Amino acid sequence: MSGDDLSLEGFDFLYMPSRDVAKDLAFYRETLGATVVFAIEAMGARVAEVDLGVGKPRLLLADHLEGEAPTLVHRVADLTRAIAELTRRGLAPEAEFGIPHGPCATFVSPGGQRLAIYELTRPEADVRFAGRLDFSPDRAGSKGP
Repeated sequence: MSGDDLSLEGFDFLYMPSRDVAKDLAFYRETLGATVVFAIEAMGARVAEVDLGVGKPRLLLADHLEGEAPTLVHRVADLTRAIAELTRRGLAPEAEFGIPHGPCATFVSPGGQRLAIYELTRPEADVRFAGRLDFSPDRAGSKGP
């Protein structure tokens, strides 16, 4: 990309909407042979990471994402500068918030693709969440205890 203030350092996460994260976890584990990295339930939402053994981006399943389109999450060195550069180029952020790895901003491309950029300020997040299983893969996919 041109411009010193918008250097994408990596395509780290593919956030996939899921109508039933537990059921999708069972599918990825049992049908595709994926390893469940974590399955977290907090603040009324479920998010899980599965490892398909193919490297980056990491696949995250989330029941709080609206619609069917995934969000492509890219890492930047300086979020504030990257947002300013994207805004200068005519792409204003849709939302700004925090993810476990650091501050994040989301955008929508002219064609409707969902994009996000984040600054890695908490690299310890991977270690903190690895192995956490608040819920299990479930063929029935029922939410709750």
